[in-house]
Amino acid sequence: MIMAVVATIPHGKVASYGQVAALAGLPRHARLVGRVLSQMDSNSEIPWHRVINSQGRISLSRLDENGYNEQQARLLAEGIVFNNGRVSFHSFGWMGDV
Repeated sequence: MIMAVVATIPHGKVASYGQVAALAGLPRHARLVGRVLSQMDSNSEIPWHRVINSQGRISLSRLDENGYNEQQARLLAEGIVFNNGRVSFHSFGWMGDV
């Protein structure tokens, strides 16, 4: 169900790990969402990059440059704007109708 929720996040919008967990019927399991997404096949077309933390930041460590840079580049390509390393949920947050 986690993947089904992530698959419905529209282009140009983001959701938090906790929001995805709640919509998947797994409230308070945000870390599980992160774990599931981290184990995805790299060829998957599921828009994993649209899931960020509740502070509006990319959760991938900057030490993992490839992953962090890829997620940021994908979000920027969709028109999502970062301000001081954060995405505004007010501007870019998905309301979550599944």
